[in-house]
Amino acid sequence: MTTPVCTGASRAATATAAGHHAYTPYASFSSYVRARGPVLLRTARSLTANPCDAEDLLQTALAKTYVAWERIEDHRALDGYVRRALLNTRTSQWRKRKVDEFACEELPEQGGAPAPDPAEQQSLHDAMWRAVLKLPDRQRAMVVLRYYEDLSEAQTAEVLGVSVGTVKSAVSRALGKLREDPELTPVR
Repeated sequence: MTTPVCTGASRAATATAAGHHAYTPYASFSSYVRARGPVLLRTARSLTANPCDAEDLLQTALAKTYVAWERIEDHRALDGYVRRALLNTRTSQWRKRKVDEFACEELPEQGGAPAPDPAEQQSLHDAMWRAVLKLPDRQRAMVVLRYYEDLSEAQTAEVLGVSVGTVKSAVSRALGKLREDPELTPVR
């Protein structure tokens, strides 16, 4: 048998084994994290470029909040306390970062085109889907099978029970309507 490192962990393990609820010294902290976690994660994501770093940042800030839980007098101001912990933790991480840039005679090669903005991609995707939904049912079905499901013209014709020529002409007309859609004008 191993000796538990943490008495809280051994208490939780004993309670779970006995069929009781896990030991939580601050039930209000747990309920606060469940209720406000998504909002706080959005705040953390606004402070970092990487979603994984944001999760780590929030976890660190919540650990600091947990340690100070008894000292926090006004629990109505918890969001402000956690936001300040997020900001202070991020500032500390930024100050401690390792600098991997060195001065040199030649400029490094560019890595290619910059990565597209996810918000712009989602906006484009939404606009495209709204435009596809405006198409007549038959054309919409053919466009979805052809381009969203990536079926060939022959496979699309087989699924819909029409000729390959019908698929070609209907898809061509649908693409013409999509090109003329005013909502997709900025894309061109």
